[in-house]
Amino acid sequence: MRTTWFWAFKRRLIYGSFFTAVLVLIFGYVYLRYLYAAPTCFDNRQNGDEAGEDCGGSCVRICAFEVIQPSVKWARSFKVTDGQYNAVAYVENLNRVAASPLVPYTFSLYDEQGLILEKSGTTILPPNSVYPIFEGRIMTGNRVPTRTFLELGEPTLWQPAEAGREQFTIVDRQLTEADQKPKLDVVIRNNALEEAKEVEVVATIFDAHGTALASSETFVDNFAPRSDTNVVFTWQEPIATTLRSCEIPTDVLMAIDVSGSMNNDGASPPEPLTSVKQAAGRFVNRLGANDQTGVVTFATKAEINTPLSTNKNLAAGIIAALSIKAVEESGSTNTGEGLALSGNELISARHNPDARKVMVLLTDGLATAPDNEPEEYAKGIASEIKGAGIEIYTIGLGEQVNMDFVRAIATSPDYAYQALSAADIDRIYQTITSSLCEEGAAVIDVIPKTGASFTPLQ
Repeated sequence: MRTTWFWAFKRRLIYGSFFTAVLVLIFGYVYLRYLYAAPTCFDNRQNGDEAGEDCGGSCVRICAFEVIQPSVKWARSFKVTDGQYNAVAYVENLNRVAASPLVPYTFSLYDEQGLILEKSGTTILPPNSVYPIFEGRIMTGNRVPTRTFLELGEPTLWQPAEAGREQFTIVDRQLTEADQKPKLDVVIRNNALEEAKEVEVVATIFDAHGTALASSETFVDNFAPRSDTNVVFTWQEPIATTLRSCEIPTDVLMAIDVSGSMNNDGASPPEPLTSVKQAAGRFVNRLGANDQTGVVTFATKAEINTPLSTNKNLAAGIIAALSIKAVEESGSTNTGEGLALSGNELISARHNPDARKVMVLLTDGLATAPDNEPEEYAKGIASEIKGAGIEIYTIGLGEQVNMDFVRAIATSPDYAYQALSAADIDRIYQTITSSLCEEGAAVIDVIPKTGASFTPLQ
């Protein structure tokens, strides 16, 4: 009896196990066939060999906790025209391969009164270098931004990029018309074997000290592989006066007082005129090969002794031959006319559009002509000249010179000098020579960036 019960139980157990196995197989097939989804890099879950949700492991997407966050190196705004500015910031990505196709950002522009406005957008960030973020045509109304900040948002995606800055090479660049509407012609080479589309190119001009002076942006829609393309950047405002590099030539107009008081120190040859001529001649000879020089003298009237030219020997010879006319012993000093004639020459057709405009005026006396408020007349002319982008250096000779007047007609008080002796004159001209340009090359930084080298996620 016990044996019969045991075998009956055993049969039921076998049948039940077989039935259960069939059910498991059926449900397993249905689950695998219709319900199961294999782990992917796009299922919004951390599964498989992923290091985070849909990132790391075998996924192309890089986890945010595995990358070094980008940092802002600097941000500045540049005037395009009255009430309109461009803003640019340099952002450093230290990750060797990790890049982001979508980085949100916000520029904030301030003046002394506080926040002017904010401008937001998104940009791409290639790997392993510093890249610009550019925002153009920012309208500020009557307010002038003095401080600019960039705040980076959290990149929405990190993925590998096959190339960074090395994808492009700057083959050639040429800056022209620096004193009018600067134009930068650039030849860029695409080193990649694939076409690059929607290439953003930002050009920034720095002085020799690394201070950014101007920036502009352009786009190349389709950049063929292993090819060169030309891009052009333009600016509305001159940069010759702010870009102090000696690579930018200078047009210099020497305005020299030859009124009767210039031989009041007596001696033979007459002083201080003789010392002035010697120092002015040395000043001219120190100018660069591409610099132009012209000479204007003024007393009761003003005259152009030699117009602007690169012939330094001619200008130096004209200066060496200067003398005081007998009629000027009892004449006057028309500083305003000397300023006007010099200014007109610097904006004439002879002015080099690639050069900055500079006037160096030397006088030992007061302005005494024209009869009606001669100093105010000269100040008005000087104001117009400075408004035309001409820098004015002034040298006042002797202890009796009105230095308040000499400083007023200069570009700023720092551009005005007093020579108390003949020995001071040459030293002052040397100081002006040094201030005309800075030794060291200007830096023109042209940076293309594109999302074409990003590794596809699928």
